Amino acid sequence: MAKLKIEDLKKIKDKVQAENALREGDRRVKVTVHMGTCGIASGANDVMSSLLAEIEEANVSDVVVTTSGCMGLCSREPLVTVEVIGQEPIKYEYVNAQKMRQIFKRHVLNGEVQLPFVLAKGAEMTK
Repeated sequence: MAKLKIEDLKKIKDKVQAENALREGDRRVKVTVHMGTCGIASGANDVMSSLLAEIEEANVSDVVVTTSGCMGLCSREPLVTVEVIGQEPIKYEYVNAQKMRQIFKRHVLNGEVQLPFVLAKGAEMTK
């Protein structure tokens, strides 16, 4: 599988910014692939490639993909967060290309959270 290059990540970032994530109301799901150096070293590039291929194959336009840096859970990488409008975010751990395909098909498209891969449910709150 081809590795993502800086140019590929810039294209993804530009697309995400242009679409303004979920704030516009025309997106149903936001998927974040955590791509700090620890995530990339653990295989996040393959996860991202798998996700993008699944989106293209499914021909969906209501899913936005974004990236983020390290969450501080390096031992659980690669990490992916799925945010469906009106539901709590789900953070998946130890994601690989195969798991990403399953998460996309079952959770993103059909609403079925993939419990065996879940690290956490909900958003972090600071006081």
